[in-house]
Amino acid sequence: MNVTLEVDGTVAIVTLDDAKTRNAFTGESAQAFLDAIAEVQNSPGVAALVLRGANGAFCSGAARPLLAAARENPTDPEVLAALNKVYQCFVAAGTVDVPVIACMRGPAVGAGVNLALAADVRVVSHETKLLSGFLRIGLHPGGGHFMLLDKIAGPQTSVAMTLLGEEVVGQKLVDLGLAWEALPDDEVDARGLELAKRCTDPELVRAAMQTFRAQNESRQLPWHSALRAEQAAQMWSMGRKA
Repeated sequence: MNVTLEVDGTVAIVTLDDAKTRNAFTGESAQAFLDAIAEVQNSPGVAALVLRGANGAFCSGAARPLLAAARENPTDPEVLAALNKVYQCFVAAGTVDVPVIACMRGPAVGAGVNLALAADVRVVSHETKLLSGFLRIGLHPGGGHFMLLDKIAGPQTSVAMTLLGEEVVGQKLVDLGLAWEALPDDEVDARGLELAKRCTDPELVRAAMQTFRAQNESRQLPWHSALRAEQAAQMWSMGRKA
């Protein structure tokens, strides 16, 4: 997957682009994403970050070859390192010192849901779908999936999406608190950029965002603890013989 970073005034825009995989993460593309977020973090003139996916999708999670390798040998150090890089993408997006707006013009599946929920605000199309999908392919969720869902939408939505396989689409995402606004597809990117461009004072925005993140974290399980809590069970599920 190609990961691009561009800057428009005080707004950084990170785009995931791989039509073949619907913007799925490999270890390599996860590292590229982490590098892009680090550049945003270290650019004092940036006051907001927009995340988006190309080719009619937001993110389909971890790439299938990576998941296949994990099933083949879930304790392989290279596989674990690649998966951990994918997990760190969510942490990086959710802890950067600027507000993060996800412009979602297509589906987010599996770990792609984690990336979407790591953003602070989600603007979606009427067709945008969130599908947890882990149990459908015989995997325990990972990457802080339960923590993210519960924090944003509560336990009922977490169970319905993760354990019962409910897909949530369009306006229902707004109704459940999983998105800020649902719009026609061709209006999503412009609306997200409009919101981001309201952040015109990078120094003030970053100071305020640091306060928000500190207070927000005090009300929930720390992200790194959530990752560890899910990782052992996920590795176990990858090693099971269906």
